[in-house]
Amino acid sequence: MAAISHRIAGPGPLGAAAAAPRPSGRSAAVIAAAAAKGARRARALEGASDELRAAAAQCLDWAPARRRVRAAFVPVLPTLDHCLFKMAPKGIQMEENYEKNSKGVEIFWKSWLPREGTAAKAALFFCHGYGDTCTFFFEGIAKRIAAAGYAVYAMDYPGFGLSYGLHGYIASFDGMVDHVIGQYARIRGTKEVRELPHFLLGQSMGGAVALKIHLKQEKEWDGVLLVAPMCKISEDVTPPAPVLKALSILSCLLPEAKLFPQKDIGDLAFRDPRKRKVAEYNAISYSDQMRLRTAVELLKATKDIESQLEKISSPLLILHGAADMVTDPQVSKFLYEKASTKDKTLKLYDGSYHSILEGEPDDRISTAINDIISWLDSHC
Repeated sequence: MAAISHRIAGPGPLGAAAAAPRPSGRSAAVIAAAAAKGARRARALEGASDELRAAAAQCLDWAPARRRVRAAFVPVLPTLDHCLFKMAPKGIQMEENYEKNSKGVEIFWKSWLPREGTAAKAALFFCHGYGDTCTFFFEGIAKRIAAAGYAVYAMDYPGFGLSYGLHGYIASFDGMVDHVIGQYARIRGTKEVRELPHFLLGQSMGGAVALKIHLKQEKEWDGVLLVAPMCKISEDVTPPAPVLKALSILSCLLPEAKLFPQKDIGDLAFRDPRKRKVAEYNAISYSDQMRLRTAVELLKATKDIESQLEKISSPLLILHGAADMVTDPQVSKFLYEKASTKDKTLKLYDGSYHSILEGEPDDRISTAINDIISWLDSHC
């Protein structure tokens, strides 16, 4: 297929925690106080009951608490004022699973299959973004893709969503990618999926995960789809170089500390303010200050990916909001130009922010999901 790049016109980011040495004395007390100060960001939860507010306010460092909170919020989701909940297709076959992987970590994963009697054309494996989970907005996205005839699979990384591990903590980005490879390899080996084409879909940080998977398994995937991929973190949400150097040193002493300064990415990601309010109901997402080791690992990962873009050889679809202030659309252009594959498509959406599948006007969300489905249809 010839290379294609076009713009769609429209209106108008960082497993189980490893032990680390702790500083002692007054310096430890100062650092601990700073970490506690920014420990939890209160959720607005407009219209929520006192019971839901109390559930969302508890410490979510560990998976059992996150699972209880998710269970409390599940009955409310269909009532939320968002097209991904209100207009989700009916009759999709869904299954949720908890499995302890070969590394001893209990992983949550979920499947969405076409309606009964409809054979799947291909299997799509999702890699979620930083702080996110596969059980909130992605539910509606997965149902639409499954209704188009695709088997969709997603998992929560260790430390995120419903999987075990310290919340929001990435001890090693490559280690996290290996968890994803192992889990998806097991699913891909089942008789229902084995003979189907296999595609990766990565969003934001999940785009970096998907690219890392492809770079480690160049011949095993039939295509990679990226939505606002994190190939490089925008300078708008990155501290100055001297601060980064200090934080990198500090991350060796306090890797789990929530000390990494950042803007409220939610406000930068959602163009529609009403949908931003709905996002608050994703109560098990990680929205606190970034943990130091996590931040360092994300920066390392993006630098590594940026140095290997020419090795991207799989059929490639890139979707990106042209007004994205979290991940740079110019880097997606650079990825498009550098990738060695001849089968590549870049679509930029004028005026759109980072969360083009969740935070845009309804028609733009539908357009982006339909673009994913159309690309899959053309590659099966």
